[in-house]
Amino acid sequence: MDRYGMQNQIACIRRSLFDQGYLDEQFIQLEELQDDANPNFVQEIVTLFYTDSTRLIQNIELTLIGAKKVTSECAVFRQYCAAGNAEACIRNFQHIKQEHAILRKKLEFYFQMMGQAAVAQTT
Repeated sequence: MDRYGMQNQIACIRRSLFDQGYLDEQFIQLEELQDDANPNFVQEIVTLFYTDSTRLIQNIELTLIGAKKVTSECAVFRQYCAAGNAEACIRNFQHIKQEHAILRKKLEFYFQMMGQAAVAQTT
């Protein structure tokens, strides 16, 4: 493919990304910041975005799984209590405390990462 054909294809892909709602005005603003001194600026920013966002998405997923675990353990606890099984209630309560502690650590890490991401966006 010649140079003109390649540039035309790139322009079509870019236009399609906007038309499909994947890109917005902020992408144009990033492109305006790119210059000859830093010709890969937009690509570097997008790479950083995906590195950070992938990690954040994984943390959110783990956090949600943790919340589901705590909820599940509480449901089991209620069943044992309703059945009058005191020994199982006590044993299960230990699981609830453990899942609660794990979830707390995961959420603390998640919010720490969110704070770091916010700081990174402002600099």
